[in-house]
Amino acid sequence: MIEARHLRVLRAVAATGSFSAAARELGCTQPAVSQQMKALEASAGTPLLIRTGREMRLTQAGEALVRHAAGILAGLTAAEEEVAAIAGLRAGRVRLVSFPSGSSTLVPGALAALRAAHPGTRVSLEEAEPPRSVEMLREGDCDVALAFRYAGAAAAEEWADLVVRPLLADRLVGLVPEDHRLAKASSVTIGELADESWIAGCPRCRRQLVEVCESAGFVPRIDFATDDYPAVVGLVGAGLGVAVLPELAIESVRPKGARAVTVEPAVSREIVALTLPDLAQVPAVAATLDHLARAAAR
Repeated sequence: MIEARHLRVLRAVAATGSFSAAARELGCTQPAVSQQMKALEASAGTPLLIRTGREMRLTQAGEALVRHAAGILAGLTAAEEEVAAIAGLRAGRVRLVSFPSGSSTLVPGALAALRAAHPGTRVSLEEAEPPRSVEMLREGDCDVALAFRYAGAAAAEEWADLVVRPLLADRLVGLVPEDHRLAKASSVTIGELADESWIAGCPRCRRQLVEVCESAGFVPRIDFATDDYPAVVGLVGAGLGVAVLPELAIESVRPKGARAVTVEPAVSREIVALTLPDLAQVPAVAATLDHLARAAAR
């Protein structure tokens, strides 16, 4: 295998015409130059220099190797500089996938702080709900996935192969029309809404709603279902039903015509940032996780 340090010696010998001159240029001894040249010729499997007294001439193979050495060494230098920049967070790229309410609440502040601290780091954002976002992480389509799971869910086992960075507990909040009989209540039990028409959110949230209602002794009558949180708020505001939404979802929209009420017993979803173990060692990914955690703590 041809080593870069041997190529540097060959270029110096070709430029100076002797081992002693090359040694002076490289800041080493003449025997060291001679040894490295022998090692390079052994790797190449052919003579590279013709020694005639004190003069040295390149063989045809030596000329070819010197010709390519410039590009090889320049490429290696560029690669070393780029890797150093990435390691020092002067460069780098992170592909982030987030669920919509996370995109509008946690992500903007985190990415703004990341850009201010490391302007050379680029972050792209794509939206996807779990479990699709987790699949994208495992398939190599993203570096960090902002996801959530509900208490008691089996997601803990599903994520056993991932690095899980807990961010916050996002409590579910009731949403009723502002002229609803319970709009001014300090808190309500889920059972008090048993006879209402329900508006459900994303599939995972929908399953959680059904489980919570069934634990309270009733099956919710879901008349409307939409993944769009502003649509849920709009339907509630129009008096078409009630809903339970995560606090992050309500924070991301203006609940016009609707009133948020505390629901008892408390039900929360855990917001987490996920990445792969190897990716967690990448400085730009680690910095992204740190800034997401700081944004969640505010």
